[in-house]
Amino acid sequence: MDPVNDDSRIRRNPLGSPVVAMIGGGQLARMTHQSAVALGQTLRVLAADPQDPAAQVTPDVVIGAHDDPDAVRGVAAGADVMTFDHGHVPPEILVELESAGVAVRPRASALIHAQDKLVMRRALAEIGAPVPPFTAVDSVEDVRRFHDEQQGRIVLKSARGGYDGRGVWMPESVEQAERIAQEQLDAGVPMMAEARVPWTRELSALVARSPFGQGAVWPVVETVQRDGICAVVVAPATGLPDDLRSAVQATALRLAEHLDVTGVMAVELFEVIGADGRPGVLVNELAMRPHNSGHWTMDGATTSQFEQHLRAVLDYPLGSTVPTAPVTVMANVLGAAETPAMSMDERVHHLGARFPHAKVHLYGKSERPGRKIGHVNVLADPGIDPDDPDQVATVRAVAEHAAHWLSHGEWADGWDPHTGPPVGDFDR
Repeated sequence: MDPVNDDSRIRRNPLGSPVVAMIGGGQLARMTHQSAVALGQTLRVLAADPQDPAAQVTPDVVIGAHDDPDAVRGVAAGADVMTFDHGHVPPEILVELESAGVAVRPRASALIHAQDKLVMRRALAEIGAPVPPFTAVDSVEDVRRFHDEQQGRIVLKSARGGYDGRGVWMPESVEQAERIAQEQLDAGVPMMAEARVPWTRELSALVARSPFGQGAVWPVVETVQRDGICAVVVAPATGLPDDLRSAVQATALRLAEHLDVTGVMAVELFEVIGADGRPGVLVNELAMRPHNSGHWTMDGATTSQFEQHLRAVLDYPLGSTVPTAPVTVMANVLGAAETPAMSMDERVHHLGARFPHAKVHLYGKSERPGRKIGHVNVLADPGIDPDDPDQVATVRAVAEHAAHWLSHGEWADGWDPHTGPPVGDFDR
């Protein structure tokens, strides 16, 4: 008998508190486990490997694949609710579980909008949400037609499976677009195309919704992408007009209700400048789970996205989303091209000496180039103006210096832990 997957060995909550089953054992599940501990709940994780981030910390682990019906059924057995660390579980598995009475949250009918970009685009267009022009791509003729309609400014996307920049192509010619589309279609990848819009920055609106229908929304944030991966989040987004901020939050809540979302949902957006010269937004992506753009809430909001997700899927009253600081900046710790000789423990030690106010969250992952191995949150002092770019830039510089140090083992500004700081204003 497999001792890891032996149901008799799975620990149950001795107080009879809820058991939440989460599909996926990544860092999102690991951080959700932290909130489950505080709430007296048990997070049961379906992990692909015993060394997955969440499998390292939660005592209730089932080892198996997210696309194995038996494994998914096994982790759901006896749990109060099932939810997700990622959105890759085949819909047919979820529909079967729902038919058997399992509380799957979000439901398969909602999750499909995060799994399939074309389904999502069509649903948003139906309710009048702002989206870029788009089309399904079933042949190279579809690509050629759309390329002509958009004067060559198009983006090709795999309709399913892409994330962190994967499954996205920016063709420079119609010939290149046709070649990419044909290669992917021949490989059985469903494809779509969108207009390449001239956006000014990327934003994210994080919301939560319970089965009861209660909704909650955090401040709209700015996300900074590098090589298709989120590198920095600034909360709240600097200089966003109040009317646009409110409209974005209202749109996110309306989408959650229309799509019947349960749990946390991230609405990723492009900020664009309209014909009247005023800023507006276009919806880019949806994620129906805790999201990288919400990691700042672990230290910068009254209720973190991870606690809120648990509250939502269990139909608890939702927590306050009020910020705990005027500005919070999250910087991802991404694996360096070469792993530093200095241990991560020593890097954390030196970071604490320089920036004692920086909050470190590591995921228990081995280091490799570009891999998300953790993040750092830096909260601004009271009195900082969130709409003053210079003041926000100072907070951001601390977060980015801290994240770079943790990934590279060297200070980007030349600071030496033994001789003291260089000329600069990052330390306090």
